[in-house]
Amino acid sequence: MVKGIINSLEESIISILLASMTLLVFVEVVLRFGFGKGMMWAQELTLHLSAWMVLFGVSYGLKVGSHIGVDALVKILPPKTRRIVSGAAVIACLGYCALFIQGAWVYLAKMHMIGIELEDMPIPKWIGHSILLIGMVLIAILLLQLLWAIYTGKTDGFKLADEAKDSMHLIEETKAQAASQKGDSA
Repeated sequence: MVKGIINSLEESIISILLASMTLLVFVEVVLRFGFGKGMMWAQELTLHLSAWMVLFGVSYGLKVGSHIGVDALVKILPPKTRRIVSGAAVIACLGYCALFIQGAWVYLAKMHMIGIELEDMPIPKWIGHSILLIGMVLIAILLLQLLWAIYTGKTDGFKLADEAKDSMHLIEETKAQAASQKGDSA
């Protein structure tokens, strides 16, 4: 139940960020090109909304398996070797996250200490840029869960989107539809 609430919350946040960004860009374009006026802060806000959406989206995409991966080599490995290679990949990703988290922490601490605001909005810079830390922590948590699942044998690697398999499914559906239409016309 908690997992469902968290998923729903993440989906809502991503949707709100995307809708806000789209609406803001639309209003800015209409104001700028329709009325010759604009909002100075719109571009900066759009940039920050985009960054927040991307980093929330990376975390969510990792969770639901929507990322595309190059796993042709890994798929032909024996299951035990696949788990070892996948575990090593997850550990490398966690190392990257750790470096990014440390860098984000140092950066945000300095921005907090300096106390400067964003260029066009009266928002502390450390708050606007805090998604650097939040996003990487979310990704690290999901990678730790994946590493545990690999270690316990519940999975043998990343859950990735399989475009080739999906496209083959679409081809089969198209062929079936064409055959049924051909049969109906005969």
